[in-house]
Amino acid sequence: MDKESAKKRIEKLKKVINYHRYLYHVLDRQEISDSAFDSLKDELVKIEKEYPDLITSDSPTQRVGGKPLDKFEKVEHSVPMLSIDDIFDKDALEAWERYLKKMQPSMKFDYFCELKIDGFAITLIYDKGFLATGATRGDGKIGENVTQNIKTISSIPLKLEIHQPLGEKKIEALLKNKIEQGRIEVRGEIYMEKNSFNEINEQRIKNKESVYANPRNLAAGSIRQLDPKLAASRRLKFLAYDLVSDTSSDISSDRRTRLANAWQNLDSSLRSGIRIMTHSEKHRILSSIGFKTEKGKNCKTLDEVIDFWQKTQENREKLPFQVDGIVVLVNNNQIFDKLGVAGKSPRGIRAFKFSPKQATTEIIDIKVQVGRTGAITPVAVLEPVKIEGATITRATLHNNDELKRLGVKIGDTVIIERAGDVIPAVSSVLKELRDGKEKDFNFPKNCPVCGKSLIKQENEVAWRCNNENCPARERGFLEHFVSKKAFNIDGLGPKIIEQLNKSGLLSYPIDLFELKQGDLIPLERFAEKSADNLVREIQKSKTITLDRFIYSLGIRHIGEETAIDLATYFGKIDDICMASIEDFMHIPNIGAKVANSIYEWFNNQNNRELLDKLKNTGVIILPPPKRKGKILDGKNFVITGVLEGMSREEVQDKIWELGGNISALVSKKTDFLITGKEPGSKLDKAKLLGVKIISKTDFLKMIK
Repeated sequence: MDKESAKKRIEKLKKVINYHRYLYHVLDRQEISDSAFDSLKDELVKIEKEYPDLITSDSPTQRVGGKPLDKFEKVEHSVPMLSIDDIFDKDALEAWERYLKKMQPSMKFDYFCELKIDGFAITLIYDKGFLATGATRGDGKIGENVTQNIKTISSIPLKLEIHQPLGEKKIEALLKNKIEQGRIEVRGEIYMEKNSFNEINEQRIKNKESVYANPRNLAAGSIRQLDPKLAASRRLKFLAYDLVSDTSSDISSDRRTRLANAWQNLDSSLRSGIRIMTHSEKHRILSSIGFKTEKGKNCKTLDEVIDFWQKTQENREKLPFQVDGIVVLVNNNQIFDKLGVAGKSPRGIRAFKFSPKQATTEIIDIKVQVGRTGAITPVAVLEPVKIEGATITRATLHNNDELKRLGVKIGDTVIIERAGDVIPAVSSVLKELRDGKEKDFNFPKNCPVCGKSLIKQENEVAWRCNNENCPARERGFLEHFVSKKAFNIDGLGPKIIEQLNKSGLLSYPIDLFELKQGDLIPLERFAEKSADNLVREIQKSKTITLDRFIYSLGIRHIGEETAIDLATYFGKIDDICMASIEDFMHIPNIGAKVANSIYEWFNNQNNRELLDKLKNTGVIILPPPKRKGKILDGKNFVITGVLEGMSREEVQDKIWELGGNISALVSKKTDFLITGKEPGSKLDKAKLLGVKIISKTDFLKMIK
């Protein structure tokens, strides 16, 4: 066979192999036997060996060909991989719908439901139809490049093509153009079927090796193996559930407006004007271009959602893979996008989990923990018990009110559940099993560490140690200060912090940056090299972005997302120090309670001194990454009066999305005052300061 003939034969073989791959992995049917399919692949291998320069990245032979890696590279997600908030019962589902209707009172909601496979989230990026990158979710913003391992999964196409007609030639033409000329991002779950998992564990038992806990953990561990041949041996599968936009014109680069399901246009860069109106349509398109998807169900009412949830729960054991609930989302993509994001989850989607996994065990003891904010949390020490493959030895009792509600005693037999499959908790006490030897637990009136009286603020359930010098609070704060999302000091874990704290070397963040090698060497676990390494890591951490710095301060109610919002809005730590409560409340997702907490922290004299001392030790606070390429970058807006046809919140969201900032007060820094009917005193002040005054119509023209 000459080279030209070989080239033609290779293309035909690839096409036939991919067609049968699609039949088997997407449509669950076969037209030829496994042995016939294998012989086609064998022929392709032989020809490619003879003409290696004809091998392409989309060839089925390239699924397992990569060399083992030294490490995984980091990948920044262009659209964050957001999490999904959990609900567990009908009441929570109904409360969610009431919340949606409050957010969008004029909208009528219908839903799309699909199985929530207990797998491992992955995003796939296709460039001009070819698989370019496969990445893990990571922290939602930055994941790991696992492309070599992803290629070993046969249910993931190496090249996209339209296998099934969509019913409209115009749409198919646009989709074909999108595949061949653009960038498509597909998200879904890597999972392992129960049979494959059981076979692997049976073999490990024969080899006298420890067994794996559950399919999800094994799938996740397989994808994170540095050798792709090991991943290939695990028979993993992929289920697609979402398409994500690829153009900055679709979606703001700001993390608040990058919605997980926001591919509004089939191709806005081509100005097609054709919208994917529903989430169910996304599934249809995904299936047509070569992906296995969950069929799901369109539900017009919550009763239909509950019926689907109940039937799935009843039949879950018959499914070939593990599921821990269903995903319910607003089916209309435009309404979904309008609902926006709260915290780390889109408002228009929920994970409707099955009844939490439970087990019974005995409480050996009850201890209390003191958190970094002083909150006292009772914790049950348990006889070890396994739930879903994980050994549980501790379970939270939340607070004193929960202790009283449960009526729990030391020695009780209790039901433990992993609510949301994450946090073990005591759900109930089997009082009928008591034999009289159980002991009451008295909630402490004083801090178990420093001895100071505990306090309970109005409208709070938690008792707290209010002593800022409490060693437990100090250690909790120090652990938070050096954590990955804060200063990220490698090698400085809880045990080292406790050791340094007890030795008197570390009681305040400032002490960290003053540590020298000679301070550490006399301590247990430290030699010259390890001491050098730790000091070097501490000094390296001195340069930090503003959002991470804010998070490191451990302000009550301030998590990672709020820290990003603050950093993006203000840009400088000095501006935050000077801000009012009203300024904080003008940041989306920050209410009165959070605003007050931020204001109190930055206006506390001790905290101001901490900021000054950190600066004096050489801590350099870099501005947060800018929202690039936005037409309102750096512009400051104030709104006054009633805006017709558009709510103030909608205008604020649009300003934020396009890179601008919103403030409550007119000042010299204000670039534009947007006025509506019946403007207030802000208009007079804007005229006095020479601020440009525009109408809503002017604003819309500006951003068009």
